[in-house]
Amino acid sequence: MGTTTFTGPVKAGNVLNTTGTAAGSVKNVGSVVLAQSAAVTQAGTATAASTGICIPANSHIVAIDVLATVAWSGAADTISIGTTSAANQLVSAGALTNIGLTQLTPGTDATRTAKWIDVGTSDVLIYALSANTGAGVGVVTVYYVQAENLTA
Repeated sequence: MGTTTFTGPVKAGNVLNTTGTAAGSVKNVGSVVLAQSAAVTQAGTATAASTGICIPANSHIVAIDVLATVAWSGAADTISIGTTSAANQLVSAGALTNIGLTQLTPGTDATRTAKWIDVGTSDVLIYALSANTGAGVGVVTVYYVQAENLTA
């Protein structure tokens, strides 16, 4: 299958500018949600590992999921996701106790929530860190809107 690459944010909609107040005359252009995925394991993760995922500057993260094929195990069956080797700027200790899909969140932390709203003015690499070593295996996927440049 062929691949198409775009260098900027992808927008879709057929009304580019608002010219009135009724549907059909109000701007309806929206941004496309993009995703990047990487395999992750729980084995040997005493330090955070780069996933190889790189999110463009000023992007808005809308979801981070882990699809586990082997559940995380041990005393602490959690994963943290971040933008440095500290690996906790986006998700702190998300539980991965089951096989299947786990949706991770920033929790109630204002700093992590702000980082989801806008990753910052530079591209960011995504790191993963398990709380302990174990048998866990899965795929992490980060969904984002490129260069949305939001503030809250």
